[in-house]
Amino acid sequence: MKRKVVDEALQEAKIIGVRNILALRGDPPRDEEYRLYTKDGEEEEEVKENNDDFVWAADLVRYIRREHGDFFCIGVAAYPEGHSDESHPQEQNFEKDLQYLIEKVQAGADFLVTQFFFDVNAYTRFERTLREHESEVFREIPIIPGLLPIQNYQILKRTTKLAHCRIPPGLLEALDSIRADDEEVKRKGIDAICDIIKEIQAVKSQGPRGFHFYTLNLEKVVGSILENCNLIPFKNPAIMKATSKGMDGTTQNTAKNLSQARKPSNLPSSRRPSITSNYLTTTSNDSSTSAPNTANNAISQPINTASREATWDDYPNGRFGDARSPAFGTPVSYSPCSLPCTPAQARSLWGEPTSPSAITNLFTSHLSGKSPHQLPWSDDSSPSLSPETALIRDHLLTLTTTRNWWTIASQPAIDGLPSTDPIHGWGPAKGFVFQKPFVEFFCPANDWHDRLKPFLKSSSISPEISFYAGTSSGRFESSESSEAVHAVTWGSFLGKEIMTATMVEE
Repeated sequence: MKRKVVDEALQEAKIIGVRNILALRGDPPRDEEYRLYTKDGEEEEEVKENNDDFVWAADLVRYIRREHGDFFCIGVAAYPEGHSDESHPQEQNFEKDLQYLIEKVQAGADFLVTQFFFDVNAYTRFERTLREHESEVFREIPIIPGLLPIQNYQILKRTTKLAHCRIPPGLLEALDSIRADDEEVKRKGIDAICDIIKEIQAVKSQGPRGFHFYTLNLEKVVGSILENCNLIPFKNPAIMKATSKGMDGTTQNTAKNLSQARKPSNLPSSRRPSITSNYLTTTSNDSSTSAPNTANNAISQPINTASREATWDDYPNGRFGDARSPAFGTPVSYSPCSLPCTPAQARSLWGEPTSPSAITNLFTSHLSGKSPHQLPWSDDSSPSLSPETALIRDHLLTLTTTRNWWTIASQPAIDGLPSTDPIHGWGPAKGFVFQKPFVEFFCPANDWHDRLKPFLKSSSISPEISFYAGTSSGRFESSESSEAVHAVTWGSFLGKEIMTATMVEE
């Protein structure tokens, strides 16, 4: 990180009044990231070389303190289960990280925010170790536990894998049994996080006990947790007893009049937002009003028809729409920089194939349920294919063995199977699920131009099949417009909008 970038960010924070800074080392920047240029488009001479001032988070903390004194309140990261940069850490132990954490605190950190966790015992052991550490630097510093609300099963598995976070076996087993039903996963997740909060609250704290939520920009589950744990009591005596003088001099109930004024009486009842139940309710006694003690309602309920769109993300698989929504998770990119393991582990898994036939053998072995059980784009290293993929295994093997087309993603067609189907089912019970077939694969360029492309564009096939094709050099072509979005997995459920689990787009 170049010093000028840090200086500009801190100066902008000062201008807009931001005083709380979370100082993280972060991932090493890519070559083009944070590059600075002059007005003529030339890279600035003084920053062409890498700046080694901010190799570690402690360097950043120390610099902020030196340049800005006590203006900023600085937080730093802590890892109850240990920190690891590797995708397959051989050993994680927070005690090995303690020296780095001590250095960050001694450099001027004011509080700690932990990585999210689900193992309460790991956290309480971590906090106790810090409080009792012989250096005494952690004796009074605020330690804020980080919590990840559970939005759906796949996001949970992906994020915990990236963060090397352990899910207790009991919780994992409970979630695995309902993995296809997002609503049930949310309900179980809310209960699980609330249990964690209650266990932590039972531990004696140095000062007020706070929590940090990794929301993924999805607030409804967080609102339910706040309400269930009573973390933000909704009490405002000033509002509850508010009165004012009317124009005629009579005493009026201000809160009641406000709630009535907000009520959009010109809307049909089926579309009328229930504003008064969100914020203010009146009792039978006109001289007072009361507010419901519910953080979730105050935070989450839509206050007009248009704002109901904000609740669409309650169903992470739940609508035709913008795939950039955080509910859809982080897109997977395939590149040498995004391998799911270290280079040494990659070589142990896949060897060093030097010919197309050697790569074909890897794919064939994988599809046959043999080693390797994980390929670079796999979410996990399960020793067997998913039951759904196993149904079309022979077709995939034919593509791989007879044509040397290496398949990486696929699904069969499904037409209205029950949502409780043991192989294809997902979502709430008493629903129906649908799928369009698709296959994603690598193939030689000459196969595409000479065989596959003419076939897909033929008059007998083109009305039925869409395609997207790209090359390693960046060339791209498609049968679809750039705005086209294809739902390839969706479901219909009682009393709900169509829920979309998988979409394909440019």
